[in-house]
Amino acid sequence: MSSGPFTLRGILRVPEGARGIVLFAHGSGSGRFSPRNSFVAEELAKAGLASCLFDLLTAAEEEIDAVTAGLRFDIPLLTDRLVAVTEWTRAHTELAALPIGYFGASTGAAAALAAAARVPDIAAVVSRGGRPDLAGAALAQVRAPTLLIVGGEDREVLSLNRIALAQLVCEARLEIVPRATHLFVEPGTLEQVASLAGGWFAQHLVFQGREARRAHQ
Repeated sequence: MSSGPFTLRGILRVPEGARGIVLFAHGSGSGRFSPRNSFVAEELAKAGLASCLFDLLTAAEEEIDAVTAGLRFDIPLLTDRLVAVTEWTRAHTELAALPIGYFGASTGAAAALAAAARVPDIAAVVSRGGRPDLAGAALAQVRAPTLLIVGGEDREVLSLNRIALAQLVCEARLEIVPRATHLFVEPGTLEQVASLAGGWFAQHLVFQGREARRAHQ
């Protein structure tokens, strides 16, 4: 997908009769092939939600980041990229009418929240093992219902999520997955993440879609 002077690589899944779309913001050196986010996207597809998994960095930037590991923590840059993909989605004929949600992981969660603070009508945000605290002052400007999912054994990140939760003034909830560590590699824990995310998006994206259709009837 191209937006302005840069091109980002992505994977778009649109199930028949899609009722919304979730844009995935990866973080900490991950990308569109993230097995964990791909699993969540596949589960969302079963619930009738489209998804777009994309690289927040260009190919050239990824080469730089592989050496410096600096761009993956550049929250303003990652936020700008997510906003650009959101604009691309709304300009895409097949996707334009779908309510949009964000799913962020690690530093991508901060970008998702910062973008939600800037972009009107984002229906919902879900963070998986994220660093919402890195969104800073943008947290207080988020209006989209936000779900923070953290592993019970990911103690430092859990503490940071509790701090971020206290700064959110929108509808927000913290869900702790017992026995899970940061990457949710323990048996059954990623399935819990997908179930929690699917329920949150079904509640908020599908509801917004119904309300929009009623407004145009």
